[in-house]
Amino acid sequence: LSLSLLLSASEWRHFAGTKMTSPLEQADDGGGLTISSMVKEFQGLKDKFKREDADSPSPFSDLEKATVLQECRVFSDSKVVTESPRKCSQLITKLLHIVTQGDAMSSSEVTEVFFGVTKLFQSSDASLRRMIYFFIKEVAETCNPDDIIIVTSSLTKDMNSKEDLFRANSIRVLAKMIDATMLGAIERYIKQAIVDRNAMVSSSALVAGTHLIRGSPDVVRRWVNEVQEALHSSSDMVQFHALSLLYEIKQHDRLAISKLVTKLTRGTISSPLATCLLIRYITTIVRDSGGNALASATGRAAYQFLELSLRHRSEAVIYEAAKALCNLPGIEERDLGPAVAVLQLFLSSPKSTLRLAAMRALSSVAIAKPSAVIKCNDDMESLIADNNRSIATFAITTLLKTGSESSVDRLMKQISSFMNEIADEFKIVVVTAIRELCLKYPLKHRVLVGFLANFLREEGGFEFKKAIVDAIIALMCVISETKESSLFHLCEFIEDCEFTALSTQILHLVGIVGPTTVAPARYIRFVYNRVILENAAVRAAAITTLAKFAARLPALQASVSVLLRRSLRDEDDEVRDRATVALRLLGENITKDAPGDGEAEGSQRPFRQDALAADSTRDLPLQPEIHLLLEPLPMSFAQLSAALKEFEVAGSREDDALALSLTTLPVVDYTRPSSQSAVPASASLSSSNDSAELYKIPELATLGRVHSSTSPIQLTESETEYVVSCIKHIMSEHVVLEFAITNTISDQLLVDACIVIEQAPDSPQHYDHVASVHAPILRCGATERAWLILRGSPGSTFGAPAHFLAELKFRVVEIDPATGEFEGDEEGFPEDYPLEDIEISTADFVAKADISNFRQAWDSLEKDKEVFQKYSLQFKDMEVAIDAVISCLGMQPEDGTNEIDKSRIGMPHTLHLSGCFAGNLDILARAQLQVEDKLGCILKIAVRSPQLEVSELISDCIN
Repeated sequence: LSLSLLLSASEWRHFAGTKMTSPLEQADDGGGLTISSMVKEFQGLKDKFKREDADSPSPFSDLEKATVLQECRVFSDSKVVTESPRKCSQLITKLLHIVTQGDAMSSSEVTEVFFGVTKLFQSSDASLRRMIYFFIKEVAETCNPDDIIIVTSSLTKDMNSKEDLFRANSIRVLAKMIDATMLGAIERYIKQAIVDRNAMVSSSALVAGTHLIRGSPDVVRRWVNEVQEALHSSSDMVQFHALSLLYEIKQHDRLAISKLVTKLTRGTISSPLATCLLIRYITTIVRDSGGNALASATGRAAYQFLELSLRHRSEAVIYEAAKALCNLPGIEERDLGPAVAVLQLFLSSPKSTLRLAAMRALSSVAIAKPSAVIKCNDDMESLIADNNRSIATFAITTLLKTGSESSVDRLMKQISSFMNEIADEFKIVVVTAIRELCLKYPLKHRVLVGFLANFLREEGGFEFKKAIVDAIIALMCVISETKESSLFHLCEFIEDCEFTALSTQILHLVGIVGPTTVAPARYIRFVYNRVILENAAVRAAAITTLAKFAARLPALQASVSVLLRRSLRDEDDEVRDRATVALRLLGENITKDAPGDGEAEGSQRPFRQDALAADSTRDLPLQPEIHLLLEPLPMSFAQLSAALKEFEVAGSREDDALALSLTTLPVVDYTRPSSQSAVPASASLSSSNDSAELYKIPELATLGRVHSSTSPIQLTESETEYVVSCIKHIMSEHVVLEFAITNTISDQLLVDACIVIEQAPDSPQHYDHVASVHAPILRCGATERAWLILRGSPGSTFGAPAHFLAELKFRVVEIDPATGEFEGDEEGFPEDYPLEDIEISTADFVAKADISNFRQAWDSLEKDKEVFQKYSLQFKDMEVAIDAVISCLGMQPEDGTNEIDKSRIGMPHTLHLSGCFAGNLDILARAQLQVEDKLGCILKIAVRSPQLEVSELISDCIN
């Protein structure tokens, strides 16, 4: 019957008239009906039907809103409604098409349509009624609330209908339409529907409650008894919806949720979907409790329930339980055995969904505990050839994490044929896995880097090629043996690279690494080819790279200068300017041999073969500013802009000794915007406005540039008579305390206000008071500033912590608040006001610094200036501990190490920090944190800087 429905009459006669023979007979006569011929026939039919569907026009292509609205007036004809429900359904379909195409109806049109739809409730046809519900639900969100009331009464009437279909759908539609004020009128009906014997009605009411709790939580929470009763329903779907709504009701009460979960784990739920939901709730409770999952009674009970769920009859529950076990925080490898065993069985399932789910879970386990997944390697190898490319990708990447060093060559052969069959997004995952494998087995770097280099030459998009380039560069930084071969692979890649960003990135790398190789001259050809063949951006990058070779290698300077001179007549301004600056910094006389006006455009000087001689002479000596070519800019462009503005303020004091250079520019504290909240760029820069007032004071402007400034610290309560705040400005040899003083008393004039500090008894003498600047007059409501200048004491380390007692001293002159005239003695009388203590910490001397390559910067600092310490901190949460360490040191987290990898919960966390200490001293810190139940948080930290004393100061901040 199915075959006859699919075939046309002539095609059926063809098959019916064919003689059915056995396979042997078919082999003898070479004809007849075979399986392959039937497949070809059906494929031809399939293509035929596809062409017919593509050629047939849409029945809604020429709809006009006015015509459809005119046709909808038949809704008022009761005869049409009762006798032709199909026609009414078609009209509603046309209306929905118009609405979904963005052709909005006016308010009067919506009102007219709603009135017409209410007339359709006269029909008892089930299909038409469902179309009515669908139309109301779609249109109700965009129409006037006053129009909704038109159909509310009809829907309320359906809620009390004897037809379960009408009751269920009307409840779901009403939940999308009503607000808190209208909910009270139908609350009684929804509560009755929750405990209805019909599963569809009960589920509809529970789903309605899930929607309504967002706008009317207090009303829905009153339904808790009915929801708990529905939780014991015999319907799987009702149990699922009831548990979901019950969790929404109690989610803010942790104790109630724990009791609910404990009660349900005793076996009162039979629905597989509800059990999956319960497993997720259990996992959330255990994860929120923190620490080792099996260390508490709650965690052990959860583990037992999850292990029991591995033997459930439903595959969904089994997978959910296995995934939950794998994600429990702090779980040991031996406790993962049951979950891994179940996932291993899923790998051989005929269902692709189960194979994909199992591979995804095993892949996440392999990140933190690869040895737990090793026993699944044979099953995963068989999945490399799976038809589902997602499964194959997960299989190969997991094998790369769990495989041994001896299996690397075999895996690479399997991947070679596999890579050409998958999309770029999957290729990127494989590239990342290969990079991690190379870091794990560095002796295999030739095989792995060669594999990555081969695919650089294959077809692929930008993201794929960038992933390979980033992987090779990362391996170069870690495995020194692969530096030259990897650099040569990258140089060959830019010969045919179509992506400007990658070409410039590689050229920049060649300029840094190339001069340090054994044969640096071999890379000149690759770089100069880019000057000849590429676009302006790549040509400019190539010019800078050539200049770096010439600056670092005197033997190549003459020949490189010849190549640079050829770009002095380049058509692009940026290329010409870079060539000119490079030649000037190299000490070349750019006017001596520059192309004259009479030379033809594009003419070039002949290349001198003797230019490679090591003793080639220069026209001018190498300029001191040559470091601008060899060293990166010591600050970001945002910092440079802010520092120049601050320097301009300082320069307004007409200090001739203050020359503009990178060393005299103020260091501006910089914090990268958080990924979780949008922070304007201007908010990332601090200290520009804080230190602007400082340069206006003659006594302070001569002290030099401000290295960093702290945020204002309140020394009094905001409601007191005198409000004082303090900002600490750190300079190369001085600490300037800026005090903002506000007078809030209307009948007092404060004269000659200043802050007096005294060393705290328990604090060592690290700083001496040098000078102070008083605030001359403070009127009511006005804020004036006073200043204190401190200098490091002889024999002490500048940057050491200090503790001071502070007091505000001034003379009080009484005045008339209305007229401002003096009352009494114009000299006034002395007064003092106690303030909060002032603490100077080592973190105040640290400005956050943003570096591009932490590992390279770390290796550039001398190891003998490193300080290593180990501390035990009283933290139970890793995120809190990381934030506290960053705040205590005042440094900038690098490489995203302040973010916790959720897949490595319970494992040690590595934190990279960078900063700039007063005096322009770079400081770097590498810390490792691990939270343990008995010992708290164990912190191991290593600090490097150019001076051992500075490293010790930073390390001692933790104390």
